[in-house]
Amino acid sequence: MQLAVKLLLFALVGIALFAAATAFFARRHEARANASFPPHGQLIEVDGVEVHAVVSGQGPDVVLIHGSSGNARDMTFRLAPLLAEKYRVIAFDRPGLGFTERVNDSGATITQQAELLSRAAVLLGAERPVVVGHSYGGAVALAWAVNQPDRVSALVPLAAASNPWTTPLDTLYQVTSHPVGSTLVVPMLTAFVPDGYVETAVARAFDPQSVPEGYSGHFGPALTLRRVSLRANAMQRANLLDEIEALHTRYGEIAVPTEIVHGDADDTVALSLHSANLANQIPGANLTVLPGIGHMLHHAVPEEIVQAVDRAAARAGLR
Repeated sequence: MQLAVKLLLFALVGIALFAAATAFFARRHEARANASFPPHGQLIEVDGVEVHAVVSGQGPDVVLIHGSSGNARDMTFRLAPLLAEKYRVIAFDRPGLGFTERVNDSGATITQQAELLSRAAVLLGAERPVVVGHSYGGAVALAWAVNQPDRVSALVPLAAASNPWTTPLDTLYQVTSHPVGSTLVVPMLTAFVPDGYVETAVARAFDPQSVPEGYSGHFGPALTLRRVSLRANAMQRANLLDEIEALHTRYGEIAVPTEIVHGDADDTVALSLHSANLANQIPGANLTVLPGIGHMLHHAVPEEIVQAVDRAAARAGLR
């Protein structure tokens, strides 16, 4: 009996020490990430939520919304500087990612995110911007156009997740979106997973293209591994399918000029399921298919995206 008690005490002490070490290394990793990749835009308060926005250029307003596991730095590496030559560009961090605060602990829906970012755009003087969204950010852009039709002048979905799919949720997101996994596993990922893991995952998203030189140093992979971002991203990904199932039947309500762009070598968001269907669901939408281009089309061929924005802006009477 005494031996069993001693073993139990040793186990409890070991668990406590491991938990303390995990918390220490997680805080250190997060502090290093925040110091290495601080906010490079401005922080504005929207209904009590702090939103990070990077504003550049002059001209008609264009909003850029990044995808999963990312932040506004993904948009400000190549695309935003090109657009800023003739537009006023606003690149947002989505809730819980980058330096925009989480809206709630259950995972902000694409509708809630669209509402928050549209209000932030208005505060920045962009009442009816051209809204550009990539991947998950494309779903937010679609929710913006459906639910905030008076706050958008044109829509440019880039490899946007738009229609229901049947493949299961990735195991990592199943674990990290679960209450137990969020509490126990997420801190360990922050504490012990190296930034190189994110860089490897990013490289897979670029296939068949390669990661541009200097991208990782600009993007800030360590920001993705912070506990708040891991939890927010996991919940958003876990909830996305149900949200798209509810939203996709309303795409016919979108009345603004829409220019859809998708690469035919995209293995992350399938062209045939998503953009090909989306082009038929939105009245008057144009679909541009980019041969041989993968999921990160805004890095592979940013000039093509600028041309799509030009077409959308011209159709909306902004140019």
